[in-house]
Amino acid sequence: MFEISLIPAFKDNYIWLLSRGRQAFVVDPGDAAPVLKRLAADGLELCGILITHHHADHQGGIAELLAHRPCEVFAPAEESITGRTRPLCGGERLDVLGVPVEVLAVPGHTLGHLAYLAPGALFCGDTLFGAGCGRLFEGTPAQMSDSLARIAALPDETRIYCAHEYTQMNLPFAAAVEPDNAEVQARGLRVAALRAAGQSTVPLRLGEERLTNPFLRCQEPAVIAAARAQGAADDAPVSVFAALRAWRNVF
Repeated sequence: MFEISLIPAFKDNYIWLLSRGRQAFVVDPGDAAPVLKRLAADGLELCGILITHHHADHQGGIAELLAHRPCEVFAPAEESITGRTRPLCGGERLDVLGVPVEVLAVPGHTLGHLAYLAPGALFCGDTLFGAGCGRLFEGTPAQMSDSLARIAALPDETRIYCAHEYTQMNLPFAAAVEPDNAEVQARGLRVAALRAAGQSTVPLRLGEERLTNPFLRCQEPAVIAAARAQGAADDAPVSVFAALRAWRNVF
């Protein structure tokens, strides 16, 4: 397995650096400068770029990186991506530094959004966050609900490498949805301690998300009740999800 480390960017973005020996890939390089600095500091050669979706804070650094080191750019076929050399739709299997990586289609945040699944690790861009999920800028509630269900079906031990440090910001909403969820309350204390110490809350553990993330708990009675109180049409997971997402947008 390759090594995984984070490169902070902008206010709260995470660019993920995958390295094995002296070779490296990066995931969602919205800014080239911190990536180039890290590659130089670690003596790494950039061999490829993985892009989850087209938003500028995820692909804005591609052109500058390619100017320094031409390499393959794996990215959604359905979206406009600078320098894309390998268009992907989901279902493909890639070789990333000798590690098999499956491409998952996870539309919702954007229509062509992809996630990259390596053994025990998922790079999901802006689909799933700590205790939350991405806004629906292009997709439908049904698409995002289905995408989150695909992620939720992975093993509990799967580490989730999302692209933003949003966990502490999301937990108050999770507590509003399930005020009696002791796991949410305990997670809030742990996350507050990590952030106070200047530490990241990512990677996430999928098993913990299933216990504390309301968007992965749309079949739980307490979550259904909270969503119905917010106008959910019925108890179906997609209706519950849609009501929760609309509530979160104004929370």
